[in-house]
Amino acid sequence: MVRRVAIGNNKGGVGKTTVTVRLAEALAKAGHRVLVVDLDPQGNASRRLGWVYDKDDPQLTISEAIRADESGAASQVVQPVGWTAGYAERIALCPARLELENRMSEAGVVGAHRRLVKALEGADDDVDYTLIDCPPSLFHLTQLGMAAADVAVAVTEPEYDAVEAAVRFRDFIANRAADLSNPGLELVGVIVNGVQAQLGSHAFQREGLRETFGDLVWDPVVPRRSVLIDADESALPLSEVSGGKASEVRAVFELLAARFVKAVPAA
Repeated sequence: MVRRVAIGNNKGGVGKTTVTVRLAEALAKAGHRVLVVDLDPQGNASRRLGWVYDKDDPQLTISEAIRADESGAASQVVQPVGWTAGYAERIALCPARLELENRMSEAGVVGAHRRLVKALEGADDDVDYTLIDCPPSLFHLTQLGMAAADVAVAVTEPEYDAVEAAVRFRDFIANRAADLSNPGLELVGVIVNGVQAQLGSHAFQREGLRETFGDLVWDPVVPRRSVLIDADESALPLSEVSGGKASEVRAVFELLAARFVKAVPAA
C-alpha cells in the first residue's frame, strides 16, 4: 500500500523542491516506485523532473484533478517524467502549472480540503511512495497535501527564519490536522538543506534544530553544492551531472532515502 508524504515549510527558498526531487530520485534508484505530486503553482518540481508543457496538445495537471472533485481523478493526470535514466521509469508525476493558483478560490467550499484525497483514490495504488511537494504556505494548497498525507517531512535551511517557519509547519500539523479530517498526521522528519560548514551561524542553528526537533532531525544534512544547482537548472538527474562534488551529493541523498524508508516503511 502506498505511503503518502507531505513535504513542506512555511518559508520559500529553503530547497524544499530540490529535496523532494532528489529524494524521489534516490528512492527510485533504490528500487522504489515513486509518484511526485507537484502542489506548488510555480511548477518547479515538474520542470526539474524534465516535464514540458505542450501548448499544442495540453496535458492535464493536478489542478484539473483537484477541480474535478471525483474519486481517482488524478489517474488521468499521472505522467512519466522527462528523464532518460533507467531508474526514472520508477518515477511518475502529477505536474503543476500556474493555473493551480485557481484552486485557492475553493478554500471556503465545504469539503474542498479533501479533494486531493479523493483525486488520489486508486491513482497511486501501484507506487510505494507519493511525495507531495507543498507550496511555501499553510493555506489551502498545503492543506490539501496535509489532508492527503500519511505523514509529513519538513525541509529547512539552518537559518533563523527558515527554522521558525519549520516550527510553524510542525505546529500547524499538531494543532490543525484534525480540522483537515486527518488527525493521525504527524511530522516524522526534518531534513536540513543548504548547509555551509564554514558558517558559524549554520553550526549554531543546527544545534538549535536538535534542541527544537530532537530525533526528528535526519542525518546526513544536505550541503550547499553547485552540482545541485546545475542539476535543477538543467532538469537532469544527479547521475547525469558531473563536477561540483557530484558523488558526495548523490551519497547524501542515498543515505537520506535510506533514512526516509526507515521512518516511513512501505506498507
